[in-house]
Amino acid sequence: MSNNDAQTGLRGRPKDPAKRRAILDAAKTLFLSQGFSGTSMDAVAAEAGVSKLTVYSHFSDKGNLFAAAVEAKCEESMPFPIFSLDDPAELPAVLERIGRSFMDLINSEEAISLERLMNSLATQEPEMARLFFEGGPAKTLHEMERLLAKARDLNLVAISDTAAASELFFGMLQSCRHMQVLIGCAQPPDRAEAERHVREVVRVFLKGYAP
Repeated sequence: MSNNDAQTGLRGRPKDPAKRRAILDAAKTLFLSQGFSGTSMDAVAAEAGVSKLTVYSHFSDKGNLFAAAVEAKCEESMPFPIFSLDDPAELPAVLERIGRSFMDLINSEEAISLERLMNSLATQEPEMARLFFEGGPAKTLHEMERLLAKARDLNLVAISDTAAASELFFGMLQSCRHMQVLIGCAQPPDRAEAERHVREVVRVFLKGYAP
């Protein structure tokens, strides 16, 4: 039986969440250490302790696996429910919550290692760079755009371009400090410093887009 036949036979079976998590954890470890081209589905299967067919039954190819690993990392720190706005009066608190989660994400050791890897391999592995952006940052930006569109509809902010405003918000959070962290000439901000920065970004952002 060919690989394709075996994969077709597995598609109808219920997926095991524990095996999926194991595969994603293995993929994150290997992609960070071996890069995109240097990581094989066989290696991921061995690292996760599952068969290669199990890996393919969860993720059809290496590109999908990499994108899912990036998305899983973002979801750990920034689950999409944090972008919900149930009470208009809570917009500042919601933005601060998003800001804290974003700062936790970009300053985590795993995220810093991945970003350094992406910077070093971007010209050699453009497909990996594209999958990284689409699997993580692009989805986060999309959720932020939806939040800001809802806030605009409630007349809480005056924003004509929600995409540009979303990029501005996260760009302000990253600041020059993040570049210093990436190149190794500064440490990530501690909890108190990050909290002050988030509060100031939210204050300036809401003042700049006040209706």
